[in-house]
Amino acid sequence: MISVLILIIGSCKGQNKKHLVIDETGLKDEVTEIIFIDSVWSGHPVGFALYTMGNRQYLAYYNANRRTVVGQRNLNEENFQLTVLPATSRETHGGTSTILDWDSHNYLTIGIDNENYLHLSGNVHVHPLTYFRSTYPNDISKLKQFFEMTGSDEKRTTYPNFMLNRENELLYHYRDGGSGNGNEIYNIYNTKTQKWKRLLDKPLTDGQELMNAYQTQPKLMKDGWYHMYWVWRDTPDCSTNHDLSYMKSPDLKNWFDVLGNRVNLPATFNQKSLIVDPIPVEGGIINLAAKMCLDGNNMPVFVYHKFDEEGNTQFYIAHLKDDKWEYQKITNWDYRWFFSGYGSVNSEIALKDFQLRNDGNYEVDYWHIKYGNGTILLNKEFSPIGKVLKSDPLNASIPIEGDFPGLQVQTKADAGKSNDGFYYMLKWETLKRNRDQPREKPWPKPSRLYLYKLKRAGKH
Repeated sequence: MISVLILIIGSCKGQNKKHLVIDETGLKDEVTEIIFIDSVWSGHPVGFALYTMGNRQYLAYYNANRRTVVGQRNLNEENFQLTVLPATSRETHGGTSTILDWDSHNYLTIGIDNENYLHLSGNVHVHPLTYFRSTYPNDISKLKQFFEMTGSDEKRTTYPNFMLNRENELLYHYRDGGSGNGNEIYNIYNTKTQKWKRLLDKPLTDGQELMNAYQTQPKLMKDGWYHMYWVWRDTPDCSTNHDLSYMKSPDLKNWFDVLGNRVNLPATFNQKSLIVDPIPVEGGIINLAAKMCLDGNNMPVFVYHKFDEEGNTQFYIAHLKDDKWEYQKITNWDYRWFFSGYGSVNSEIALKDFQLRNDGNYEVDYWHIKYGNGTILLNKEFSPIGKVLKSDPLNASIPIEGDFPGLQVQTKADAGKSNDGFYYMLKWETLKRNRDQPREKPWPKPSRLYLYKLKRAGKH
């Protein structure tokens, strides 16, 4: 049992009470093992992949030469078996590549089907689909490259992701088109035929050549429904994000708005029942910045940032009341984060987590460039009642190994789940984002990629 100390600060009449919650008496998650994997590129950040399934662990990353590498091991093994993919460039290989350029969008993603074949995609930003599949189950020594899945709408792909549905079938989704003009496509894999086909006969979201949806991956939540939300963007300029939106589905094929009304796919901007908060262009919301949880009645609640009346960036809560969205500001910060322009943006404010606690209150975890890490405590009516004092996040306490100015710790959480009671993450170091543009030399030396094995604080 984890002890929690709650200090209640307020008047003797109980007015304006504030709670200061200190969780786990400062305990931190314990690092039980660190495994060195390889030397990796450090000139700019790009997402790696880590996927644990039972006692089997897979990863994908770019090495010091910016080549794509795939690894695997059993959890009881000390080292990874590594396979470096053949070097192919976009100029000589039909627009696909296994060599990383300067684009921080070009992350890698792994999927494992229910026959234990590995699927790999990534290194695309409005590029032709790049996709590999292992030749044998539980074996990455031979990966075959495929230049199409279904053969249509695969020449301008971005944001690829694998996911498993409720039935443990492998899905692949991506944006077809560019920022400000794109559709979200979903495929499903048949392990018997080893073929892909469309999950839906039309896109899930459609910007109608006017915009595109920056959307979350559908998440199966405690009510048994998949939930998904997004913002629209009009152009590649990130300041043109607008209109936080949402819908849900029981099966990823039939979709409904928050009140249970059927949505005619594809979801488009003119379907106003999908809009949670009609934030205007240059209204202060960045793509994929919102977080959602379900309240005690399994209704969605959102936290996100936008500009207040004075133009400062604040966190807001959106929740349903009498079948309408109601908004509450939960911060009062004296800081404005105005973002604009093209390419990958360095964050100044980040929502890290939003959850309903066992006591019926809510926690909002965040990082702020001016105010640091923190956790806001909200009551059942979504009013701030204090803060939760937690131990520093792990990546804030990991020392920088490299001596090149500007290096930052990068981490990647496990997209799967182990059966050994521990959790895992990758750690390496890079310079910050550079709007996807090349940096002049000198560049930092390659950094060291590690696998961290961790035990939750208070777990024995």
